[in-house]
Parts: sequence; C-alpha cells; structure tokens
Amino acid sequence: MPKLSIRDLDVHGQRVLVRVDFNVPLGAEGQIADDLRIRAALPTLDYLLEHGARVILCSHLGRPKGKRDTSLSLRPVVQRLSNLLLRPVAFVDDCVGEKVEKTVAILQNGDCLLLENLRFYPQEEANDPEFAKKLASYADLYVNDAFGSAHRAHASTEGVTHHVPQSAVGFLMQKELKYLGDELANPQRPFAAIVGGAKASDKIGAIESLLEKSDSLLIGGAMAYTFLKSQGIGIGASLVEDDQLEVSRRILDLTAQKGKRLLLPVDHVVARRVETEQLDKKRRKIVEFRDMKNTKGAAIEDGWCGVDIGPKTVELYQQTLLGSKTVFWNGPMGIFENKNFAKGTYEIARAVAESGARSIVGGGDSVSAIHASGLTDKITFLSTGGGASLEFLEGKTLPGVAALTDR
Repeated sequence: MPKLSIRDLDVHGQRVLVRVDFNVPLGAEGQIADDLRIRAALPTLDYLLEHGARVILCSHLGRPKGKRDTSLSLRPVVQRLSNLLLRPVAFVDDCVGEKVEKTVAILQNGDCLLLENLRFYPQEEANDPEFAKKLASYADLYVNDAFGSAHRAHASTEGVTHHVPQSAVGFLMQKELKYLGDELANPQRPFAAIVGGAKASDKIGAIESLLEKSDSLLIGGAMAYTFLKSQGIGIGASLVEDDQLEVSRRILDLTAQKGKRLLLPVDHVVARRVETEQLDKKRRKIVEFRDMKNTKGAAIEDGWCGVDIGPKTVELYQQTLLGSKTVFWNGPMGIFENKNFAKGTYEIARAVAESGARSIVGGGDSVSAIHASGLTDKITFLSTGGGASLEFLEGKTLPGVAALTDR
C-alpha cells in the first residue's frame, strides 16, 4: 500500500474526520433496509475509538441535489450505528457551521459524532475549496474509508486532504483495494468474470480490462442485447445502445483474436411490451435458442422485451462457474428490481456461492441477490463500491485514494 494506513497514525486524543459510505438503502418510513455499508466500516471505527480518537463521521445519502431533504437525513443511521458499536453516537443535523463547531469542541477521547448528509450542500459535489477547508477545520487527521465514493473528487474525498497534516486509508478501503487489485491481478485460474446491468457503455472499460485478465467472461442484463444486436441477432423491443454497437463488435472480434471465451445469453425470458411501454408481467415466455451448437442466441420477436436470462443460459453459466477457481461478479442478469424477472440473477448468485471459488461480488443488485439468497457467508468478499470498483478495474486513478498521504 503506497498510502498511509490508519495504523500509521497516532490517533490518541486527536480529532479524526472519517469519510464513510453510509449511503444505505432506506425502506418504509425511512428505516434502514440493508446495513452492509455500516457494518463494513466497523473495523475502522472500532480501531479509532479503542485507541482514544475523537471520531467525526461524514457521509452522503442518496441524491438530494444540494438541497436539504429530510427524507435523506442520516439520522436513521445513528441508532443502528450505536447498537453496532455498543456505545452512544452523537448526531448534528448539519455538516458545517456553528452547531458542528460547538459539538466537536466538547468531544472526549473515545466519542463518536455523525454529521448530517454532506450532499445537502452543492459545494460537496463541486469540491468547493472553502467547503473542504471548513470540513477539515474540525479535524487533526483524516481517514478515507468510503471506497464507494473514492472515484469522485468531492470536497469530503479529495478537497479535505489539502487542509490536514496527514490523511490515510481505513481498513475497508485497504480491503477493497486488495481484493479488486491484488486478487484480480493474480487470480487463481480458471478465472470467470460476470458482468451484467443495463448499459454496456457504463462497463465497456471494465469489460475490456476483465477480458485481458479472465479466462471466461459472462455477459448478462440488458447490456447483452447490445452485444447480440451487434451480431445481427433480433432483440425485439429489448433495451439497446445503438451507439455502442461498433464497440461491442470490436470487443467480440478481440475476444476471438485472443482466444478468449465470451458468453452471451442463448435463451431469454421475455415480456410483452404494452402500449404504455410498460412490461406485461402476465404475458411472459421463454425464447429458446435454436440448437446446442448455436451459442449466439435466439432472436426475440418485435414487441417483446428481454427481461432475464433463460434456463439454458443459467445452465451454461453455471457450468463455467462451477469449474472456476476465481469469480468476479458485477451487475444483475435481468430486471432484478422486479421479482417477476429476478430468477436468473438469483440462480447466478447461487452458482457463485456454490462454486467454491474465491469470489468477489460488487454492485448493489449483485450484493442484494447474495444477501436475499442467504449466501453471504459463502462469498469471499462483498465490495461496497459499484462504480468505484469498475473504474478501479479499468485502471483509472481514484481521486479519493490518490489524494491521501504517501508513505
């Protein structure tokens, strides 16, 4: 690790500003639906508190677009965090200003304070220097443990580092960089990578990188229809990015040239498009491929939309995964948020867990499928970063890491 670690800091009696990722999903009445990201921060927070630091936590939640939105307040996190830390956690309903200053001033060693949603201020995402300086003024040291936000140069991830003597990575950040960096750079083979989701354009860079590293690349989700259409296969009313067809063809050609294995769905669960452009949940069917030798997949009729991978694709992908030693998965296989079209994603989750491989899963829907299936304990590492993990895999610099103090 070329950056300072939390263990390199003398934190006793110091005010330590910690950027965490408490961007948790909220359910009915503002209750926390999944506390994975809160739990993931516990090793860093426990270490700081046990070593006598005065901990000040800052995070964003949702997309309030620079305005105060009570439905996106971090207040619901306080009780859950307090229960997990087994100690009280204070809360201030602002992240800068007089109330914050007064509360920080009375913190004692081993105290923990959570600030309100950073994104209630437009200056956060704009990486405003004065806003960053104000945040930094509350602290003697800074720790970034929010891998999910490390790919954004915001005031709390990049700007604040210019106004503190030392800034370091937390334990979660270290773990993310280890698994997504070292583990995937030198994987146990065979190495299978699964990439799903809606848009190929969001993941082209990651796909190209994984193509170089992996032995098999499995494509699912709506992005598969862009690849299928680029081969001249009819996709009906399925979601497609026409401006990515040429890029998709180039990737498929590159796959053949390198002797790699890229798998696309060979059958599909499809739903009828109705006049309102919604999907008819009752009118569903499976479009099967024509024969076992046809690995390009079956055509989808006009008016029908691909919503999930079919059973033959599940079987094909399972065979690949069960023979793998390392598996990386990012992105659902269908419209996972609709339970009628989520079966393929759940089947892949089960196959990843049962493969016995070193498994790294990232992306909200993929992680949710693992949790919902009760398979968390069978996964080697669940990443808290979706976009950040993909950009890191592409080899892009993460501003929130680059800005930290070098060893």
